[in-house]
Amino acid sequence: MANEFKLPELGENIESIQVVRVMVAVGGTVAVDQPVLELETDKATIEVPSTVAGTVTVVHVQPGERIKRGQLIFSLAAAAAKAAGAKAAPAAAVAAAVAAAAPATTPAVEGIESLDSVEPAKAKAAVPALAAPAPTPSAPLPVVRKVPAAPSVRRFAREIGIALEQVPGSGPHRRVSIDDVKRYAKQLNEARPVAGAVAVGAPVPPLPDFSKWGAIERRKMSVIRTKTAEHMTLSWSQVPHVTIYDKADITELEPLRKRYADLAEREGGKLTLAVMICKIVAQALRKFPIFNATADMATREIIFKQYVHLGIAVNTPRGLMVPVVRDADTKNMVTLAAEIQSLAAKCRDGKIKLEEIEGSTFTITNLGRICGTYFTPIVNYPEVAILGLGRAFEEPAVVDGNIVKRMVLPLSLSFDHRVIDGADGAAFMGWIKEAIEQPLVLALNG
Repeated sequence: MANEFKLPELGENIESIQVVRVMVAVGGTVAVDQPVLELETDKATIEVPSTVAGTVTVVHVQPGERIKRGQLIFSLAAAAAKAAGAKAAPAAAVAAAVAAAAPATTPAVEGIESLDSVEPAKAKAAVPALAAPAPTPSAPLPVVRKVPAAPSVRRFAREIGIALEQVPGSGPHRRVSIDDVKRYAKQLNEARPVAGAVAVGAPVPPLPDFSKWGAIERRKMSVIRTKTAEHMTLSWSQVPHVTIYDKADITELEPLRKRYADLAEREGGKLTLAVMICKIVAQALRKFPIFNATADMATREIIFKQYVHLGIAVNTPRGLMVPVVRDADTKNMVTLAAEIQSLAAKCRDGKIKLEEIEGSTFTITNLGRICGTYFTPIVNYPEVAILGLGRAFEEPAVVDGNIVKRMVLPLSLSFDHRVIDGADGAAFMGWIKEAIEQPLVLALNG
């Protein structure tokens, strides 16, 4: 009987994954541990090694296809040696690699969402259809006790106000995934409002037939674009956004940046205006802990994080990504510059890891390198605020009775009005503005 290579277990947070490149061909030979597939998760690409050896007779998948655990990838000649026995570790290794590469939450300024495990391909015909919620409020909902689900799924359900016991699970032993929770929440919203549940979106009206008016072309969304769209929809539907705008005079800050730019470069980083503001924001989050929090509406609590992890929006050829600088408030600007540059390079190369893109408490997005002054950044749910930096420009100002030329930086702060009042938002913005305009005050006061 011919040997077969099937996609191994990819970790609990992976439901399906997209093939970027097939690294074997019919007639070619494969060795144990040889990379045979390149796969794309929400935010990174990983290589899958083979657990079998021999000559390839049939390749069953193509680039661009989405595959699941247990799906047949390629077949080997019957005489192929079964070398996987002594090296069963690669299957576990690839699971660990995927777990380290696939984000559990989707960033993006845009945050990043997690996926959950699914049933093996041998049982793929048995994915249960979710029953529509009862049309009347008095109809009882089914309750499943001791629901099997990952901690990330439980947290997600709690954050959007869904009782996990009411969600039909599609995984092994009725295990509930995040997609199950989303489908159930969508059905609740489309059918009727449920007391205590939070609506996550309205029914989407059908699109018109655009081809009636001319030629069209359809292009499949990338994995990152799809997850960004889903997360932005979730964030916009859950967070009552308020955005306030201001501008900071950076005339005195720019000479400081230029003076110490060489020091940062010697340490492997680039001291940009955005890096300096990251340090300022990290200190501001210590002064204003409500901006470093999360609203838990299921328990009517505010979760205050005792750490400051900054999410930094990075534009890449694959889409917008948000790597995380951990404990940013404890690091100096030179260290921050080197770390931000390293993370940005990993994002652009598709080498970012799970632990480097999850757990942010506040996000900063910068359009200054491109264009634009003021804009409305969308809060990276479940965070409560995000700061947008526009493009600096010169303007006349009155200083000591004289009209002089000053360089100013547009600032746009969006925040969750459920937990942050307008006065708090203005105070936070004012503190950041003063720290930018008078950097020595920040150094003196800490």
